[in-house]
Amino acid sequence: MPASAAATRYANALADVVTAAGSALAPQNAVEELRSFESALASPDLRNALITPAVPPNRKRAVVSRVADVLGLSRIARNFLFVLIDHRRIAAFSDVVNAFEQILDERLGFASAQVASARELTPERRAALIGALEKASQKRLRARFGVDPGLIGGVVARIGSTVYDGSVRGQLQALERRLGAESSS
Repeated sequence: MPASAAATRYANALADVVTAAGSALAPQNAVEELRSFESALASPDLRNALITPAVPPNRKRAVVSRVADVLGLSRIARNFLFVLIDHRRIAAFSDVVNAFEQILDERLGFASAQVASARELTPERRAALIGALEKASQKRLRARFGVDPGLIGGVVARIGSTVYDGSVRGQLQALERRLGAESSS
């Protein structure tokens, strides 16, 4: 799902900061720090405290500061969180982080791949699969892996609008189409 225009603006602003020459925060570290804060936001109490308009912004900043200390967030990540608090955009934090990661990938020359397999893949198989997908797509990839219990076996990968279907179900469907085409000829 595409991010909102506001989420994209904030994500672009942060991407400008972390990709600038001499930035104190490497782009990948920025993603990791934001994802760690996103995990902390899974706490309903923290999320409610930061989203509720009844809590004054200075109290929200104090809470964010304490959480940032515990997580060991950089000054850049902490200040970015303050900006989101001050502009009442913390409710869209996950959208901002997703847009930020996508923008960084584009700027750094990576394409995003979504890979579903019938069961969890070993690190060796993941690496081999990424290598094969990079060769097929002629792009550098950042892959997100997931398990789809609906697959009998194999994998299905989506890179942009292209789907690479190496699942058993996909192979059976391709065989069915070929047999149907041969029988009608």
